Amino acid sequence: MPPDTTVRPTPIGANPRRWQALFFIALAQLMVVLDGTIVNIALPTAQEDLGISAGDRQWVITAYALAFGGLLLFGGRISDIWGRQRTFILGLVGFAFASGLGGAAQNQLMMFGARALQGVFGALLAPAALALLTVMFTDVKERAKAFGIFGAIAGAGAAVGLLLGGVLTSYLDWRWTFYVNVPFAVVAVIGAILVIREPDEARNRSPLDVPGVLLATLGLVALVYGFSRAEHQDWTETWVVASFVASAALLISFVLVESRVKHPLLPLRVIADRNRGGTYLAFALAVIAMFGLFLFLTLYLQIVREYSPVRTGVAFLPMVAGMIIGSTQIAPRLATRVAPRFLMGPGLFVASLGMLWLTQLEVDSSYVAVILPGQVLLGLGMGTAFMAGMSLATSGVRPTDAGVASAMVNTAQQIGGAVGTALLNTIAASATTSYLASRLQDATTEDAQLRLHLASEVHGYSVAIWWGFAIIAAASVIAFLLINAERGGALGKTDSQEAGDQPAPVLVH
Repeated sequence: MPPDTTVRPTPIGANPRRWQALFFIALAQLMVVLDGTIVNIALPTAQEDLGISAGDRQWVITAYALAFGGLLLFGGRISDIWGRQRTFILGLVGFAFASGLGGAAQNQLMMFGARALQGVFGALLAPAALALLTVMFTDVKERAKAFGIFGAIAGAGAAVGLLLGGVLTSYLDWRWTFYVNVPFAVVAVIGAILVIREPDEARNRSPLDVPGVLLATLGLVALVYGFSRAEHQDWTETWVVASFVASAALLISFVLVESRVKHPLLPLRVIADRNRGGTYLAFALAVIAMFGLFLFLTLYLQIVREYSPVRTGVAFLPMVAGMIIGSTQIAPRLATRVAPRFLMGPGLFVASLGMLWLTQLEVDSSYVAVILPGQVLLGLGMGTAFMAGMSLATSGVRPTDAGVASAMVNTAQQIGGAVGTALLNTIAASATTSYLASRLQDATTEDAQLRLHLASEVHGYSVAIWWGFAIIAAASVIAFLLINAERGGALGKTDSQEAGDQPAPVLVH
């Protein structure tokens, strides 16, 4: 048989240093993700040092969430227009500066400003990182491996943040939970300058959709603020309701504008595809449950079981291990053999079984018998689903839309996190109050009252985890029903092909 001399197109972005680039992209992603939980561990100490009142404490978290969630679509489109490498570097430098400012904070206003600035540059950095993977890894097998590594970082970073935050707060100082970002960013910037290259064909030369930017940013900020305020206030409180109404009006206006302008911020074809739309929805639901679980397990281990911050972080390591195995071993091996819904659907189902196992929590539950198996199942399932979902959510888009498609992944995660923390925390608090009120008259001694309060807290966690189980199960069903992409994550026709805008292949000999 004569040798195969067929001339094949080279995938866009297939440069010889893409695997080195992946290390620095993943490092930046780890920095952004772990920042979401590492600061939570340091918050009580920082609050005391800076004299932040109990009522204002939430702004350390909320200032970051508002800026990050509100500006993600803008950041994604900026990376498409200005270039992902440039945006990536700018995001890293800005995030490092804001982190240094937070570590050096002398009062609450300086802290709130630093956190908001972290959110602004995080909104540039996160979509640029995922978009770089999208345009640099286009071969199916390589893409599966690359997104497996990236998915492991994205999924496990929050738990790693708990451990690192505990270590830094316990053995150094809370300020190091901010300063630790600086060396991460320096290494990633050097790597980005030296090895990251993106294909020039992937740049978007369209003008920026300013009305779309304003409507999307204000709408998402109002939505995140509504959920953040609802976590600390009543859901019927005036500002909560007003935020949700304003968000709905702004986002509906955004969709109408995007359907009419020539160069939209978010081309509706990106989310109209049933595979990407289904993936974004399943992602948001899964994150609702996962963020809620992180919160309740942390409270359970530290308040009920009296674990130290470091021991709490170590207790989450089985979940991290499960996510790494699921996203780097299971999912990449199956990605080229089965359709994405047979990775996302079963992955989310296994994660729901982990949540179901954790509903057994009691005041004196065994870590080995209850918490460990639940975490392993949740980690394996989420790791498998996250890898498949991240790849599918950015597959088939025009290279010029890679940034905004990547921003939609981050937006789904951010909104899911805001909803999960507020909604499940409210459910847990209500269940705790009802349980306590119905049994308080039977607790006649101080010791009995203490045990009842602990039992009430754990009952609230368990009820909220039941809801988390139902939400992840629903995400699994959505993945099965909506996602119909073919094996390897292909969406059939790409957006470019559907528009009759297929780029010419680059021939190699």
